[in-house]
Amino acid sequence: MKIQNVRIAVCAVAAVITFSGMGLTASAAGDVNSVLPSAGIDYSMAPSEKSTSLSDMKEDVKREESKDLTASTAEVAVKGTDEIPIGGMLESSTPSTISEKKIEQTIVVSEGYTKDLREASNAAKLREEEEGFKNLVIAKVSNYVNVRDIPSEDGNIVGKLYDKSVGTFIEETDGWYKISSGSVEGYVKAEFCVTGDAAVELAKEVGTRIATVTTTTLKVREEPGMDTTVLGLVPIEDQLIVTQELEGWVKVNIEEGDGYVSNEFVTLSTEFVKAESIAEEQARLAKEEAARKAAQEAARKKAAEQSASSSSGESSSESGKTYAPPSGSASGQAVVDFALQFVGNPYVYGGTSLTNGADCSGFVMSVYNNFGVSLPHSSAADRNVGATVNGLENAQPGDIICYSGHVGIYVGNGQIVHASTSRTGIIVSNASYRSILSIRRIF
Repeated sequence: MKIQNVRIAVCAVAAVITFSGMGLTASAAGDVNSVLPSAGIDYSMAPSEKSTSLSDMKEDVKREESKDLTASTAEVAVKGTDEIPIGGMLESSTPSTISEKKIEQTIVVSEGYTKDLREASNAAKLREEEEGFKNLVIAKVSNYVNVRDIPSEDGNIVGKLYDKSVGTFIEETDGWYKISSGSVEGYVKAEFCVTGDAAVELAKEVGTRIATVTTTTLKVREEPGMDTTVLGLVPIEDQLIVTQELEGWVKVNIEEGDGYVSNEFVTLSTEFVKAESIAEEQARLAKEEAARKAAQEAARKKAAEQSASSSSGESSSESGKTYAPPSGSASGQAVVDFALQFVGNPYVYGGTSLTNGADCSGFVMSVYNNFGVSLPHSSAADRNVGATVNGLENAQPGDIICYSGHVGIYVGNGQIVHASTSRTGIIVSNASYRSILSIRRIF
């Protein structure tokens, strides 16, 4: 009879341990749903017929311990042992000794073990990745090094490996490295590249450490820890630049500043620029030119429509506020003139309204939508639109300036207009206030 009671208690403890593997702590006195959201994700559990909270489990154990203590002592004695295994630990089974303290200790041990395994796994992955850097070939040139089909300057050029771009080492032949990079395979002069041990440290410098969000809405915190203040929110699949890696946390940069995210909710990777084949270069340039012409034509039509509406007494408006459409032909400057009208309006996470509130990519998307150009509502996706601009010194008004987890529109004279934060709203800032990842030109 008591043995059965003891078994019930053991099962209750096992259930607690199972939940601890899901991330519960010893302080989790509430139900499961009250704990999981603090981990940085939205999580809901379907209601069950029987409560599964930690406090209920403890009460179940207490009730079972209080039954037939005299009989239980005799039955345990007959069993010939005074120990009961609990979660891989041994605990004295004299009456009423399966205490709350021991249950909580078991939870802490289980949670710590899970954390240690996770951190060990992450450390092993990092070591494996760095070991793989030895097999990289990294270009160290002022512009690019040609990739040829044979290990000779007489060979045909099949692609270009740009400065700090990376390929995978295949073999060495007479001072040439045979590499594979992107869709390109061929030979580069060894004197213009590094590989082996020299590539390991250089790879950390030229590679971009990326944290890709894997949960619906990720909380970026001011300090590492689930109980620290939330600095900002980041949507799923967004990519953040990692500036530091800690145990269980990574430091990232978002518009609100530097913050920390749990590595449980991101996928870490190192990205390198790869070689570009001659065919890919030609296709890219043609595509960019076609996209630019299409955007200009769409904007021209949009401007003509707005001009006609304006002359007929109509005007564009949003939420009761009226704005004059940009005059003249479509251009990057017209985009800037239009965007600057909304400075001072609020920032709203996930928003696309130029008057009632937009986030950074929502602001850029809505401004360009006014010119007949459809852009994604994603700062990461904006890095691939339009044509590439090489450096801020070559940027023109209307270009899209892309950062880690943020995007804005270049105004000119080293400034951008952007939906910054919920505190500042839509403002004009110095374009180089953060590291620029990409500059894209639509017009």
